[in-house]
Amino acid sequence: MSENIKERIEKEIEGARAACDATGGGSQECAAAWDAVEELQAEASHQRDKGTDRTSLEAYCDSNPEADECRVYDN
Repeated sequence: MSENIKERIEKEIEGARAACDATGGGSQECAAAWDAVEELQAEASHQRDKGTDRTSLEAYCDSNPEADECRVYDN
């Protein structure tokens, strides 16, 4: 999962807590805020399942397959 989506989830969680504190745990605003958190978490899970979370080394090796760091040896 990219840092960007992790940061967005954390911000949405903070916003959901603030919304629930301000309007009450049973309010529509509180429910909507937590729905937004769940949607982001589902997107993060989907990205993980798809394999879109690539490490910086993987990205580097895609661009530089001949680099020593990217060599793969068969045993």
